[in-house]
Amino acid sequence: MFEYPIGATPLDPDELDGLKFPHVTTRGELDHLEQANIVEGLKWLDRYAGADILTEKFILILHQKLFGQIWNWAGQFRRTEKNIGVEPSQIAIQLRVLLDDVQYWIDNKTFPSEEIALRFHHRLVKIHLFANGNGRHARIMADALLTKMLGSQVIDWTRGSDLQSIGTRRAEYIRALRAADGGDYSLLLNFGRGE
Repeated sequence: MFEYPIGATPLDPDELDGLKFPHVTTRGELDHLEQANIVEGLKWLDRYAGADILTEKFILILHQKLFGQIWNWAGQFRRTEKNIGVEPSQIAIQLRVLLDDVQYWIDNKTFPSEEIALRFHHRLVKIHLFANGNGRHARIMADALLTKMLGSQVIDWTRGSDLQSIGTRRAEYIRALRAADGGDYSLLLNFGRGE
């Protein structure tokens, strides 16, 4: 049904049935609808006054706010195996470990703020919490961590490009994530700095 860019995770038929707009037949139409929902979710996030975003509850609510107008399953952990990510039964466990790690990094100043956010982003993507929207959700979570908890500026993820489309910036992004999967964060840190 949809053509997926490199690094995107295909949806299975049950997940596609969760689409609230059955008339949508192209990836472009879906991207347009999702982007409109993301804009609404970002408005909600700007108004959010909570101090701690490092909770499972917040992460699920944010995904629902970003994608809930499009997908019935938005804000719910995925239930199917994918070409990336931990087994569905391990999602909540791995997320708890990640949230504890990030809090430790913050409390102990283990890494600079931007590196904490980039490592957080990578691990969210690697766990792959949701059926769809993981990269976008993880980038927004990393930026929320920077602005709401670390008092820093957001990362310029796109540098004027569209990370949802096939292109040089997306290829660099995917390459950086794959290197981080192997423990080498240098490409991801350079990507975050725009190098």
